[in-house]
Amino acid sequence: MERRIQITADGSHTISIPEWNVTYHSIHGAVQESLHVYIREGLKYQLSKKADGILSVLEMGFGTGLNALLTLRESARKGRHIYYQTIEQHPLTQAETDPLNYDEVLDEPILHSCLMTIHSASWDEDVRINPYFCLHKTHAALQDLAFNGSFDLIYYDAFDPLVQPELWTEEIFEKLYNCLVPGGILVTYSCKGSVRRAMKSVGFIVEKLPGPSHKREIVRAIR
Repeated sequence: MERRIQITADGSHTISIPEWNVTYHSIHGAVQESLHVYIREGLKYQLSKKADGILSVLEMGFGTGLNALLTLRESARKGRHIYYQTIEQHPLTQAETDPLNYDEVLDEPILHSCLMTIHSASWDEDVRINPYFCLHKTHAALQDLAFNGSFDLIYYDAFDPLVQPELWTEEIFEKLYNCLVPGGILVTYSCKGSVRRAMKSVGFIVEKLPGPSHKREIVRAIR
């Protein structure tokens, strides 16, 4: 499966898969999308509700590592401890991750070495990236996993339901609902009616929120 680096509208990189006609992030801006959907409406929202202790995050779709990088950045800024488990079935190679330019777009050169550390971290074990951020990269398909822990926050960043419909089903959302603590949330870029109905059917309270550039709405689902 061929993968190519592509520049999005805010100058930041994403990865495209021509065979599937998809990109890992919005073509209207990879960084601005992640900051809006996952950091602002997910991480910052939950940090404001959980004043202390470790915040536990589960990400579906590690991809370029952008969401992990932005979460690490926020944890260091706020001095908040975060446990971050991320799932990826098809990891990128070093040749694909080395050129990623998120440090340049954010004008924070240190972020490049942070991103490389995230990508070089061992799979399937806890790795402490800095005093505040513990990373666990899981090399597997979501469908094959059973979760022992409870999470405060889920970043749901799978490919579009048209490309991977098997990842947007009631069965999947029931699994995710059950691994959240009461009051835990799931945030995702997809606001399709079928996605919201599947979430509601398993017990989520679903909120539609304003989306980032060129996207009208996103979803925050609450247990």
